Amino acid sequence: MLKIFNIEIFRFIIVGIINTGFSYCVYAGAIFIGLPYYLASFVSIVLGILFSFKTQGAFVFKNTNNALLGRFILCWGILYIFAVFIIWLFLQFGFNEYWAGMLALPFTTILSYLAQKYYVFKAEIVDKTQREVFD
Repeated sequence: MLKIFNIEIFRFIIVGIINTGFSYCVYAGAIFIGLPYYLASFVSIVLGILFSFKTQGAFVFKNTNNALLGRFILCWGILYIFAVFIIWLFLQFGFNEYWAGMLALPFTTILSYLAQKYYVFKAEIVDKTQREVFD
């Protein structure tokens, strides 16, 4: 039977809204104080990484193992490059830096979920690291 409601995706969306709001406020604040979009995006990702690692791990993927932070940081390094590219594309279509940053969010959100689910918090990795912590 097809599962219509997936609690993990629902939790990801709720936590993602909170994390995204936090990150966008940092981005907009950085733009407001005069940083260029690529630095504003970098600052918002760096600050958001620490907050997001704990919230996504604990509330979405049910894992608070700090040993996964390296994978999470690598994931966000790739997401940063992707986000800056998407923002740049929207700038080419005439959007300002605020709108370009906001319009990039759905794309980075989808990529973020997939990367976290299948790379950072992948079930086999979580099981192995939890066993190492508790053994």
